[in-house]
Amino acid sequence: MRIYFIGQKGIPAKSGGVEKHVEALATNLAQNGQEVFVYTRPHYTNKKLTEYQGVKLISRPSCPTKHLDTFTHTLISTIDVLFRRADIVHFQAIGPASLIWIVKLFKPKTKVIFTFHCQDYYHQKWGRLARFYLRLGEVVGCRLADEVIVVSHNLADYVAQKYGREAKYIPNGVMITDKSVHSNILSQLGLEPQGYILAVTRLVKHKGLHYLIEAFHKLDSDSKLVIVGDGAHTDDYVNHLIELAQADPRIIFAGERSGNDLAQLFRGARLFVQSSESEGLSIALLEAMAYGVPVLVSDIPGNLEAIGDYGWSFRSGDINDLTAKLKECLDNPDQTSQFTKAAQQRVETEYNWHDITNQTLQIYGLSQA
Repeated sequence: MRIYFIGQKGIPAKSGGVEKHVEALATNLAQNGQEVFVYTRPHYTNKKLTEYQGVKLISRPSCPTKHLDTFTHTLISTIDVLFRRADIVHFQAIGPASLIWIVKLFKPKTKVIFTFHCQDYYHQKWGRLARFYLRLGEVVGCRLADEVIVVSHNLADYVAQKYGREAKYIPNGVMITDKSVHSNILSQLGLEPQGYILAVTRLVKHKGLHYLIEAFHKLDSDSKLVIVGDGAHTDDYVNHLIELAQADPRIIFAGERSGNDLAQLFRGARLFVQSSESEGLSIALLEAMAYGVPVLVSDIPGNLEAIGDYGWSFRSGDINDLTAKLKECLDNPDQTSQFTKAAQQRVETEYNWHDITNQTLQIYGLSQA
């Protein structure tokens, strides 16, 4: 079966939940014996890279600006796929889903799948016109796709209530780097194992890092706060975070990290914090749980669904409550450690890529591996 992925920036993933999702799913499908193609953007994936772990990469240009990058790349990729023999075209996220109609109109025999990752129009970096377009993409995807996949039960309920159709729940999963591989990232950043709180996220406003920094200011602790990630056309917000943090030498901006460096940062963390105001199903949160790091999350549905009974939560946007919960987690290591093994088991059982791949194959109309 020939399967084409459209909507992601590319693979291998440097950052971004959609990119990590596509990398894991595409490579697992290729290992299953499927012929898999992923469209990539030259500013994200080197256009000279034409294959990755059995997945064929198709580089197509985009206009790499905040508002046009995804639209132009999706449009060019969608037109390109019309001239290829495709059994499945799998669109990722609600923005790219806006162009599903092109495939449905010109390749009516090709099965179109849409994965609904999150309600991006709640993200504060988007203006009114962009939010309208994202909502339009959601409508097109949920109305026209042959199958809709959602990564959380909360989104499944939303699709059922708003569009009157059954979306198939298939969550995100995690890929854990070999634990025997090491990195010297901790010494580079002046960190000690178990000596820091970790946040791994894009530096965009709806991720709530300003709440975390302000809460951390109020925390009387020797622990450091390490923020891993870069902005996404959000320079003003990044500068705001730097200004908030500049008076506190305990706060470290580590930039974008991946591979062994990111794995080592997870392994050495005393606590992982997810302060988002909006999430679908955070892969970074699942990774923290898989590495055995205690987790503290905002009490939004996507986060609470992920942690189940095996983590801590605070009222989203409430700085005082976040400060209190940070102190509680740091002051009670025995209690927080009780969650970690159960959380690891939860990830292995509920969010493993073998099962996710088999469930996706069933959606495609193929039997399990």
